[in-house]
Amino acid sequence: MKKLKDGLKSYLVAAGILVGAVVLASILVSLAPEPERRELPPRIPFVQSAQVAPGTGAIPVYGAGTVRPSAEIDITSQVSGRVDWMNPSFHSGGRIKAGDTIFRIEREDYQYRLREAMADLEDRRVALLEARELAAVARTEYEQYSGRQRESGSTVTQASPLVLREPQLKAAQAALKREEAKVAEARLALARTSVKASFDGYVREKSVDIGQFLTVGQVVGRLFAADAVEVVLPLSDSNTALIPGLWELQAGDAKRRVNARVIARYADAHYAWDGYVDRAEVSLDKQTRTIDVIVRVPEPFSAGTPVDSQEHTSQPPPLLVGKFVEVEIEGLTPESYFRIPRLALQPGNEVWVIRDGQRVGIVPVQVLQRGDNEIFVTGALEEGQAVVTGGIQFATEGMRVRSRDAVEQ
Repeated sequence: MKKLKDGLKSYLVAAGILVGAVVLASILVSLAPEPERRELPPRIPFVQSAQVAPGTGAIPVYGAGTVRPSAEIDITSQVSGRVDWMNPSFHSGGRIKAGDTIFRIEREDYQYRLREAMADLEDRRVALLEARELAAVARTEYEQYSGRQRESGSTVTQASPLVLREPQLKAAQAALKREEAKVAEARLALARTSVKASFDGYVREKSVDIGQFLTVGQVVGRLFAADAVEVVLPLSDSNTALIPGLWELQAGDAKRRVNARVIARYADAHYAWDGYVDRAEVSLDKQTRTIDVIVRVPEPFSAGTPVDSQEHTSQPPPLLVGKFVEVEIEGLTPESYFRIPRLALQPGNEVWVIRDGQRVGIVPVQVLQRGDNEIFVTGALEEGQAVVTGGIQFATEGMRVRSRDAVEQ
């Protein structure tokens, strides 16, 4: 009986604790603050956008290439001999003007050959005078003989050329011309002992010193022109189609020019030089299937013009041969075209425009040129129209979107 009472007592205590806990939990729940209710954001995607700008002026054609000399030659000697003098500027990087002597070969041997040839020439002149006198005497004697024959009634025979000494006279004349040629050859060889520059240029290589013996045709250096350089641009056919009158350009024609600008980077700055399109190759590159367009830059070794407005502590550099540069050519000027950010062009040459601030319209465009940050196109676009530049991966006609412009409105 006692055990039954103890069990009942324990049950009642447990039940009391459970009821107390339920009551306490109810009180705490009733006293808790209600959670803040927020409306769910609309499930309309937010996109980045930019505005369409109208195109003005010429469409630029961009390219890149390496600067090369407009003319470059090997420096050689046309006669053999020992070098006895060299121009102080004849070193790698030295400037030599047109007509300046680059180096000179010993002249004594060639002066002796010239004097010997001139002495032989004088002998031949005397021999020619003797041949003329003998020929004149022979003709006089023949005429006297013919006169006596006619007086006696005898038949006058025609004199042979040998009797009149005509072959001997011609031989003497030929010998004189041969000696004159030898004198001219000796004078030319003497003149060639001084190797002169055929144009203003810079020395690229030099491999000769005073005292060195040279043979005919031996290459002793290289000289490239200083008046201009060239940049070869491999362009696609769509880019070359934007260059006005490209296939009518004549190399070296200063009257018809397509302006271009060459930009090179030195240290942390960019510098520009003015140039023009000189010509284009008439064959495709076998590997890249591109067309090589040659841009010519006059006076490349003058200081370049800074492209940005920042102050530069260093002196503006020249346009060095071998430098990799970017080129901007002044292309065609269409009547109407637009400029859009590069990110606005979608696959398939489409642009997603935002109509009425909230709905997408898909507009096909024709790409005229692709720049680093913008693209030049034609199509059913409008000035100031918003275009999608990011935020969605695909779009359909009439799809609702939100953009910054729409939120601000």
